[in-house]
Amino acid sequence: MSTDPLDLIGTLIAKARAAGADAVDAAYSARTAHGVQIRNGKTEDLERSETFDLGLRVFLGRQSATVSATSLDPARFDALVDQALAMARVLPEDPYAGLSPQAEHGFVDAAGLDLLDTARPDTAALMDRARTAEDAALAVTGVTNSSGGSASFGLADIVLMTSAGFSGRYARSSHSVSVSVLAGQGTGMQRDYDYDATVHLSDLADAATIGRSAGEKAVARLNPTRPRTGSLPVVYDPRVSSSLLGHLAGAVNGSAIARGTSFLKEKMGQRILPEGVDILDDPTRVRGLSSHPFDGEGVRCGELVIVRDGVLTNWALDSRSARQLGLPGNGRASRGGSPSLASLYARPGAPTPAELMADIQEGIYVTELMGSAINGLTGDYSRGASGFMIRGGMLAEPVAELTIAGNLNDMFARLILANDLVFRRGINAPTIRIDDMMIAGS
Repeated sequence: MSTDPLDLIGTLIAKARAAGADAVDAAYSARTAHGVQIRNGKTEDLERSETFDLGLRVFLGRQSATVSATSLDPARFDALVDQALAMARVLPEDPYAGLSPQAEHGFVDAAGLDLLDTARPDTAALMDRARTAEDAALAVTGVTNSSGGSASFGLADIVLMTSAGFSGRYARSSHSVSVSVLAGQGTGMQRDYDYDATVHLSDLADAATIGRSAGEKAVARLNPTRPRTGSLPVVYDPRVSSSLLGHLAGAVNGSAIARGTSFLKEKMGQRILPEGVDILDDPTRVRGLSSHPFDGEGVRCGELVIVRDGVLTNWALDSRSARQLGLPGNGRASRGGSPSLASLYARPGAPTPAELMADIQEGIYVTELMGSAINGLTGDYSRGASGFMIRGGMLAEPVAELTIAGNLNDMFARLILANDLVFRRGINAPTIRIDDMMIAGS
């Protein structure tokens, strides 16, 4: 018997159909990860792992069930099929269940997305990268200790097939470097970090640059104060501004809209962001950290405009939420059972970050967010934060132990985007300013 995952999954689907399933899909992933961690120059952790995940979903009319396994062992196929069908027979009907009618017919791969690097760093190379980052961080004046420097390399092989004629496969590589250090002494110590992660090693930031950045960030946080309580402009650094897009992604999730649990549920076609603001999801971005050629149901991916010129234009839909809402799907299915916007970004605005802050006489520049009290139904927003005061349009003293509060409806309507968008994560945003935020401090 062939050992190719596509052939094996085809066999599994054929067995399920022969056993009585009306429709079937199966997804398989094989992942390898190799990582190291250095702390104060010594090896603290060395890890190599291999994981295999198989998910089989069967449909009996509108009844369905999903079972999983940790290998692609043909000897287990009959038992998996029997288990899935037995579960489906006792579960209630779901009028919205079924394979996606928009799934491709034929084979789809990731050609053109450039998601697989040929570089295969070994343990020595990873240790050198981690050590370089930590050494550079520890060399920054004021840094007194290290929480560790890390480097990793990973590979993933993703396969999906349906009984309706779709099959797809793609591979992805990943490289990363990170370091976290402490500055100061005793109870006055402050910690900060920096990192980078890319699909291709050649795109990864220089380890020494990452290290110096982490060290400088930690030193800059020393001796923080608490700002006054009141209403102030807040500027979100790019490493935290993407969280605002994450809240938007949750609010436009088709499952939440169908349940009526989103504060945006009545806002389709209405202005929710300022004029000129575009928010898009593009899983076909070349070398994107979260890019993929097809979604969890075999629908070919493409760019999806969520907000155009400030107006809400699309929900994130898989086939189930699309049926619930009476809309066509748009290729945002995930295997977790809910739509996903994994490659969301905001098109950058015109002002530089300095111009964005220039007229702020007193405000908060946020570099870290802690905790989360977000009410998805009302949009009420409250998060712990730290960062820096803005005084006279310039960054000033560090601040900590403050809470930022508002309502996402109002926050989205007032946000202003800077021009410094850099794609470093799955969800990406430039520096963002929001005026009239409530600050709880001293």
